[in-house]
Amino acid sequence: MLVVDDDPVNIAVVSGLLGPEGYELAEAETGESALARCEDFKPDLVVMDVRLPGIDGFETCRRIQLRYGTDSPPVIFVTASKTDDDIIAGFEAGGVDYLTKPVSEREALARIRTHLANRLLVRKLGQTLNHKNQLLGMAAHDLRNPLSTIRGMSELLNEGVMGTLTSEQAEVISMFRDTSAHMLAMVNELLDVAVIEAGQLKLSPTHTDLAEVVAKSVHLNAINAAQKKTVIQFEHNGPPAFAMIDAAKIRQVIDNLLGNAIKYSPLGSTITASLHQESGHITVAVRDQGPGIPEQERSRLFKAFSTLSVKSTAGEKSTGLGLAICRRIVEAHLGSISALNLPERGCEFSFVIPIEGVNSRTPFSIE
Repeated sequence: MLVVDDDPVNIAVVSGLLGPEGYELAEAETGESALARCEDFKPDLVVMDVRLPGIDGFETCRRIQLRYGTDSPPVIFVTASKTDDDIIAGFEAGGVDYLTKPVSEREALARIRTHLANRLLVRKLGQTLNHKNQLLGMAAHDLRNPLSTIRGMSELLNEGVMGTLTSEQAEVISMFRDTSAHMLAMVNELLDVAVIEAGQLKLSPTHTDLAEVVAKSVHLNAINAAQKKTVIQFEHNGPPAFAMIDAAKIRQVIDNLLGNAIKYSPLGSTITASLHQESGHITVAVRDQGPGIPEQERSRLFKAFSTLSVKSTAGEKSTGLGLAICRRIVEAHLGSISALNLPERGCEFSFVIPIEGVNSRTPFSIE
């Protein structure tokens, strides 16, 4: 357990309370030193004074949350203030509880025991989740190779490499190809979910022209769109839009948004992708001419395994995972993603990311 206070007397009081209970203790007198001690001591709980020299307790707690994400130790603030504003500020910073001075020994021990028990429970649940994700990942990985083979062979057969097909044979081979392609996409999304749920989404940010990433995605997806007589336009006449991003992950987001636009837009539609920069941020948007999002289903839009009542225009299937994965990738880039129904018809999905500031260390999970 880490005790953080700039007053040696207060540290002695808290240590005197916790030491006899058998807790292993470490001490820090500033927010900066507390962050360093979290790195080497790895406390299961932090008891921290709000008023500290340098960065205060609230900011220290925020930095702990940012650095360790879901593995952050719970923080209990100690303060002489009982105002609602201070209490709310502490919870908003990521604290789990408050102790007010003068500290009641029985109350303090009861609160600390409760949060340590919760911490232990969360760890056990995390271990169970990791085992589940490992099994899911292994199963999905083992399925991916044979599915890729089935899809590849069906495409070769459909192209007549093994000889001319009858119309009935071509129809069956096309069914094999489409079904294996859908299953392969589902397996890939399940692998993504396993990685994200395990808190192992890692970014490899580089200084990348986001406009070029969007343009490449538009070019590739235009091939699929053409099968539905749909056109994809890219609106961007400005300078290169450089940002610190993981280009492969952001490409995955754009591909998903364009794929959904193709999936839900009627034949002969026009889909528009756009990009603009403003105030240190870049916004990428995809507008379609589909039916839009039912208002009563909007809250489910970016949640895993959630499918809406809206049907695709050519019977394409959905796993309900794509937008949830997109949300977590964008949030890992310290950005946000949203959807808006357009006045006449259609929907616009857009995400905003900062030009700088990607944190590659922060773990994320799917909700």
